[in-house]
Amino acid sequence: VQLQASGGGLVQPGGSLRLSCAASGFTRDYYAIGWFRQAPGKEREGVSCIDSSDGSTFHADSVKGRFIISRDNAANTVNLQMNSLKPEDTAVYYCAARKGRAILSVAWTPGSYESWGQGTLVTVSS
Repeated sequence: VQLQASGGGLVQPGGSLRLSCAASGFTRDYYAIGWFRQAPGKEREGVSCIDSSDGSTFHADSVKGRFIISRDNAANTVNLQMNSLKPEDTAVYYCAARKGRAILSVAWTPGSYESWGQGTLVTVSS
């Protein structure tokens, strides 16, 4: 599976941004697609995750109510709509894929994902 993340940029606090993850090389297996982020000097953390089959989603507490993950299976794309952005959302955002259903117990574990995109930088600043 190959992943290509895009959509990052500079946005003011309170603003919105939409990230996209274009995927190719999927087989007929189930996949979980996750968005992670990594700020300078911090560990990579899980943000949102979606099941490619039934569309079930998980969001980390830090972004719940502000971020929405969605999928477009026809276009092989997973999007992350980020609203009410805060300076602490500043990070490089990565999309990742793993075979299997999206389950909370491993959704935020980077090592459980087999494929990663190259990352896109999101900067929230006035």
